[in-house]
Amino acid sequence: MAEETPETQIEIKSPDVEKIVSPQKKRFSKKTIIFIIAAIIVILLIAGFAYYKMTGNAINLNNPMVTKNPQVLISTSAGDITLELYPDKAPITVANFLSYVKDGTYENTVFHRVIKGFMIQGGGFTVAGTEKPTKAQIKLESNNGLKNEAGTIAMARTNVPDSATDQFFINTVNNDFLNYAPNNPGYAVFGKVISGMDVVKKIEAVQTTTKNRMEDWPQNEIIIKKVSVL
Repeated sequence: MAEETPETQIEIKSPDVEKIVSPQKKRFSKKTIIFIIAAIIVILLIAGFAYYKMTGNAINLNNPMVTKNPQVLISTSAGDITLELYPDKAPITVANFLSYVKDGTYENTVFHRVIKGFMIQGGGFTVAGTEKPTKAQIKLESNNGLKNEAGTIAMARTNVPDSATDQFFINTVNNDFLNYAPNNPGYAVFGKVISGMDVVKKIEAVQTTTKNRMEDWPQNEIIIKKVSVL
């Protein structure tokens, strides 16, 4: 008689499944949200102001990684001239120029050297012909890819390449001979006229004389009333 194998009954019990209750999400009050947004705006404004003070550039709020080239308004007795500056191409030159703008050096100076078919130069002398005090001379940044074309602004200097201070000039024609070349240190372009080229041409056309042994001085003073960052 065959041995009976007893049936083993295995009772499988399903474990009790605990009901997991998600904790209720914590919601911020409307006042808290407004406070957080306001704090973020204040932080961005402070950061933007600090960046502007250091570089002279404004932050593009649409893309904080992209900065807007600074613009400068030259208010003269002949009209207004607006410049766009290129700190990415000439950082030392732009910073130097803006330092004179911000401390008011250019106020009540004149365009003291005007040559038709060449350029208009100013920023260094008062109406009386007195030379303004300057800061330290800066390194020449003429090898930056920018050319001395009509409407561009560049720094004036002596025969020594690294000698620019406060005087600048605006080219009224393409002055290729002022551009950097291996055998020519050239003159550092750092911006261009974006509005008021008609004023530049008006200044270029004035009659000139000699004043304090300086030739090409306008007979009727062209006063730089104020220079300001826009």
